[in-house]
Amino acid sequence: MKRVLLFGANGQLGWELQRHRPESVELRALSRAQADIAIREQVEQAAESFQPDLIINAAAYTAVDLAESESEKAYAINRDGAAHCAEAALKHSARLIHVSTDFVFDGSQATPYQPDNICHPLGVYGASKAAGEVEIVRILGRNALILRTAWVYSAHGKNFVKTMLRLMSERDSLGVVGDQIGSPTWAAGLAAAIWRAYEQPEFNGIQHWTDAGVASWYDFAVAIQEEALALGLLQRSIPLQMIPASAYPTPARRPACAVLDKSTSYAALGAAPHWRQALRQMLTDTDSD
Repeated sequence: MKRVLLFGANGQLGWELQRHRPESVELRALSRAQADIAIREQVEQAAESFQPDLIINAAAYTAVDLAESESEKAYAINRDGAAHCAEAALKHSARLIHVSTDFVFDGSQATPYQPDNICHPLGVYGASKAAGEVEIVRILGRNALILRTAWVYSAHGKNFVKTMLRLMSERDSLGVVGDQIGSPTWAAGLAAAIWRAYEQPEFNGIQHWTDAGVASWYDFAVAIQEEALALGLLQRSIPLQMIPASAYPTPARRPACAVLDKSTSYAALGAAPHWRQALRQMLTDTDSD
């Protein structure tokens, strides 16, 4: 059996990676309490004791707005933590799969971003994740897979889908941002793609993976309400108003349209379903927390 060391076990993606583990994998999944990737010694100790064939870094500082006032913490996890994982992979001759984000781009491009487009993040979160990518390439070159994704949600943890379901059950109306565009991505599908990538050791470099299709947050919210009503997860429909991002100011600026081009990853790993199909599957998923 191949040994896989996973950092970020308690996150949305980490949870799904454990649920979808191939039978051929011996997986050691570590939460931040068990191994903080910001601390080099803890990463090295985990790798030394397990001797993995593959390291998956699904750990990240993802509090986009809080990162603006906690930049040191964001960089410690997203840049230094990525470097520590890469160093451990190099030392122990393991492959590294590292998960990154669409926030490395500013969202000003009219066409989907290619993996080799120049990064231009708007805030600390995106900048710290971009810095992590740079560190991995510096240490491992192309002998690692950096997989950028976007708008991740799951039945586990906190995310947009679960927040919308809660607010729709509590409020009589809701305003949702309509001028930020991206691709919602079910963490279960992302996890499955990562396990397919694990079976293709030549599939490396910087790649993109999200579910197919695009949406605004407003479009996503409309779909969440419609699907939840059809499944009996909501008992009533409420009006949803499309609002501009300027009406909902946040500490961090967000990309207006950071759609990722997935051509190479879809060719290698198989195409993802449309995001609405994936949303329906997630809402009918009974194995949730």
